[in-house]
Amino acid sequence: MSTQAESLVKSVDSLHFINGEYVQSVSGKVKPNINPATEEVISQISQGGQEEVDTAVSAAKKALKGPWKKFTLDQRIAVIRKIGDIILERKDELARLESLDTGKPIWLSTAVDISRSAYNFHFFADYLRSVGTEAYETDDVAINYSVRRPVGVVGIISPWNLPLLLMTWKLAPALAAGNTVVIKPASLTPTTATVMGEICKEAGVPDGVVNIVNGSGGVVGTALTEHKDVDAITFTGETLTGQTIMKSAANTLKKLSYELGGKNPNVIFADADLDEVIETTLKSSFINQGEVCLCGSRIYVERSAYDKFIQKFAAKTKELVVGDPFDPQTKVGALISKDHYERVLSYVELAKEEGGEVLTGGKRPEGLEKGYYLEPTIITGLDRHCRVVKEEIFGPVVTVIPFDTEEDVLDQVNDTEYGLSASIWTNDLRRAHRVAREVEAGIIWVNTWFLRDLRTPFGGMKQSGIGREGGIHSFEFYSELSNVCIKL
Repeated sequence: MSTQAESLVKSVDSLHFINGEYVQSVSGKVKPNINPATEEVISQISQGGQEEVDTAVSAAKKALKGPWKKFTLDQRIAVIRKIGDIILERKDELARLESLDTGKPIWLSTAVDISRSAYNFHFFADYLRSVGTEAYETDDVAINYSVRRPVGVVGIISPWNLPLLLMTWKLAPALAAGNTVVIKPASLTPTTATVMGEICKEAGVPDGVVNIVNGSGGVVGTALTEHKDVDAITFTGETLTGQTIMKSAANTLKKLSYELGGKNPNVIFADADLDEVIETTLKSSFINQGEVCLCGSRIYVERSAYDKFIQKFAAKTKELVVGDPFDPQTKVGALISKDHYERVLSYVELAKEEGGEVLTGGKRPEGLEKGYYLEPTIITGLDRHCRVVKEEIFGPVVTVIPFDTEEDVLDQVNDTEYGLSASIWTNDLRRAHRVAREVEAGIIWVNTWFLRDLRTPFGGMKQSGIGREGGIHSFEFYSELSNVCIKL
């Protein structure tokens, strides 16, 4: 471990948080938490099972009818805002824990993950005051109006790539709508979720409203999704797990919200500002080691600009510093685990077998013998049908393919089972609208990437998700509407 990292380590064993208390597993089972940047054990993770899930769900169900139900709008807003405030007060600590867990650069944890986590609570605290329902007058016969109520006990299953950010993106609106929750953090990155139990209690969340059970997806996740007293499941993760959850939830007809995988296109027309394109494409390709569902891993460049783009993009990619997450110069940290590291490397080898050229990267950086590090990788020479172009790799690996016409690139862009996001680069206004309308994706950026307004619908189509989150779309999922008809 580097000197910088050693001075920042604060080990936090991940216990369960149930009914307002931290508890160990009944079985006593634990699993080592590995720092992917050093391959060292940094803490122990309690491994829950059916008993812990049953206890947590029971506490959440009871809390629905407890003091939480009687909170006024102002009280609920104050508590939700306070959670965000405490996250900001503990930003440095939480950022360190996030980087130790994930291997991502500390600047990224601080500026994006933790700051955005706090903002999730601040946003929904503000937004809650404007949430209304509908009313209709039926001639002079009746008045109909809707009443919004919590959906009930919500199971939150969060991913390992943006652990606190994406967990709070679900927790904040779930609490704002008056629900109680049972959270299953990602088994590889549970630490900041563990701390959230303490933060919620300090902010004034009643016992039982927020519960956290650690463990594997196959055990804890299955127990949660099959549980008869869990009313809804919200999940962010890969598509195959989403399919498994849907099967598990089918017998109890739970509400489901999914944000799943992506193999997102980045379409660059020759008239775009190439310097601006390169700057943003470096981020959309390699930020967070490429471990972001929204990363633009399929890059399509209009043929007349292709050579110039490749030359500049490759040169800038080689300048990215890979290494110690706690070094402020680092731009790319470590991949999440040994298994994932080997999986990503296997795609680099597959690209060679499929006839591709590894233009940059594709190997461990020199001088980094420990940790799951991979140089940012650009692959050219592949056609649209290659597996490396079609399948989600979820690492710092992108393919670049030239195109000739709008029709050509749209055909390639939409030739995928995914439909999460896309970026389009052009200074032609009519083209921008024309192409954006034809791209089959839930989130489409023009001349930008990852620019979010939390009021807007967020989610994917095809195998990239079910439903939308953000603003009123979140409240539609986390609440139930009852229509009241008054005969006049």
